Amino acid sequence: MPLSTPVYHHGNLRQSLLANSLQLLREGGTEALSLRKLAELSGVSRAAPYHHFADKQALLAAVAEQGFAELSGLLHGVVDNEHVSVDERLHQAVLGYLDFALQQPALYELMFGQALWQADSATEQTPSTAQFRRVAKDCFRQYVHLFERLQGQNASAQIPLRCAQLLWATLHGLVQLSRNGLFVKRENLADIATHALAQFARQQA
Repeated sequence: MPLSTPVYHHGNLRQSLLANSLQLLREGGTEALSLRKLAELSGVSRAAPYHHFADKQALLAAVAEQGFAELSGLLHGVVDNEHVSVDERLHQAVLGYLDFALQQPALYELMFGQALWQADSATEQTPSTAQFRRVAKDCFRQYVHLFERLQGQNASAQIPLRCAQLLWATLHGLVQLSRNGLFVKRENLADIATHALAQFARQQA
């Protein structure tokens, strides 16, 4: 249902559009998300969203960027929590990632989908897609920082970047297997992830 008062005139149209985009995304996935529907839901003219998003691709990139920013903020809070051990921070970061992926499946699918990652070179990227990728990479670096802290405790630890890449690949694979109903049950994800972390711990020892 359209908002009773157009939000464009209050100067916060972009944030309102992003919030309503998430609603459309949750209800019907990326296919249900269009600038026309978004304008109707936000109570503004059809032209208004184009002041902030050049096209649907730019809109999708902005929504996904917001998702990575949210995930990055969650991980950043865990990584910088000096009140718990690095091992416990890593465990919390893993569980936080899984919770995010399972609680927001449509957003997660957009964040990691081909629609935003299919460009092979920087010359093919739009400014919105390039910004989205920068935020995504900043999110990934939170795991690198955790493994760097582990390495600081143990000079013989594995290369932080490679460990972070392997961990993220493991988590993403678990999420996808669970979503596709392939051998991994949702209720077992945390236990499987904890087992995977035990393997990482042995490698770091």
